[in-house]
Amino acid sequence: MFSERKFSRKYFKLHWLAFASGLLALILFLAVSETPQAETSPVILSMITEEVSLPLPSQTIDRNEAFWQIEQVRQDDTLESLFRRMNVRDQEAIKYLMLSPDAHALNTQLIPGHTVEVKSNLQGKLLYLEYELDAENILVAGLTSNGYVVATKKLLLESQQVLKSAVIRDTLFGATDDAGIPDQIAIQIADILSSEIDFYQDLRNGDRFHVIYEAFYNAGEMMKTGNVLAVEFVNDGKVYQAIHFGDTTGKYAYYTPDGKSLHKTFLRSPLEYTRISSSFNAGRYHPILQRIKAHRGVDMAAPTGTRVKASGDGVVAFMGRKGGYGNVVVLNHPSGVSTVYGHLSRFSDAIRKGDTVNQGDIIGYVGMTGLATGPHLHYEFLVNGSHRDPMKVALPTSIPLDDNFKSTFQAHSLTMLAKLEMLKQRMQLAAHQAE
Repeated sequence: MFSERKFSRKYFKLHWLAFASGLLALILFLAVSETPQAETSPVILSMITEEVSLPLPSQTIDRNEAFWQIEQVRQDDTLESLFRRMNVRDQEAIKYLMLSPDAHALNTQLIPGHTVEVKSNLQGKLLYLEYELDAENILVAGLTSNGYVVATKKLLLESQQVLKSAVIRDTLFGATDDAGIPDQIAIQIADILSSEIDFYQDLRNGDRFHVIYEAFYNAGEMMKTGNVLAVEFVNDGKVYQAIHFGDTTGKYAYYTPDGKSLHKTFLRSPLEYTRISSSFNAGRYHPILQRIKAHRGVDMAAPTGTRVKASGDGVVAFMGRKGGYGNVVVLNHPSGVSTVYGHLSRFSDAIRKGDTVNQGDIIGYVGMTGLATGPHLHYEFLVNGSHRDPMKVALPTSIPLDDNFKSTFQAHSLTMLAKLEMLKQRMQLAAHQAE
């Protein structure tokens, strides 16, 4: 009896275990069967091409639609070659502009580097033209119902002060190039401080300067630079400063902060901007004559048409053609000084032989007449008939500041010195951050 109960309990346990195992297997089977399986069959790609008809454009090209172009004058450009490059095929406009006296500059004064702005249509018809005569004037030609109208307009220029610093690594021009300072300003710095520093021999690696100068803008574009307003130059550890100041008569000059005049009776350079392409040299090899020939002046490379200024007050002693000099002007100055300006493309219409000129007056324009391999000014400086190096000759200075203007000058000087001090602090901060 006991054994039968024991057997039946054992049998019951086995039966229940089997039932539970089966139930668990059934649940697992159902769970697996409902789980999505990864796709293992390869995907077959096919391309279907269907021809679609697109609607034709509702409008055709408007050949009268106007557009603008800007081009720079190149060496040896003519009005026709310039228009050809800008796809202006308007023979009527070309003929008019070549014959009109008002458009004379387009045929005789196309200066390399100057800009021409043209408005035309797809048919190549000229509608409007602007030509940059100089930093202050433009020539304008516009098409009206009565034909073309040509006029010269003066640009409306806005004056701003520009503050810059630079470090000498090699030359003054190299430093100003690195700092984005125009060549005109570099020349002025050399002129202002030439009685204190020999910019050809005295410069040292690490010399530095800070300068404030005026620049003139039209529609946000710098058109020209003006005067250096203040400069501080540290040469071999010594500090030189100059302040630009004018009295009530309108006469401007440069002074040290204590009122000592730095203004010279002669400009170091008669060009608004230049670089020396050939120096004063007694044993120079002449590139055209192919022999040793003393070069008794300096050659200053500049584009044809660059304005040439009288370096000092004087009288026009000669004006005309003279052998290898080409078109040349000779000025006689006080104290036995004379200056020579050679290879000019043309003379200023404002001067004649015997006229009196003031320092800075325009006497001619850079060219390459006579014996010249490229456009430049040949400039000579003579004292009692003896040639001197224009870049090294000592230039006399003017009298000191008038006592009547000293208080006004001191107030102006303090303002400029404060701005120079700000530039110095900026340079020091930049050097500190770079370490």
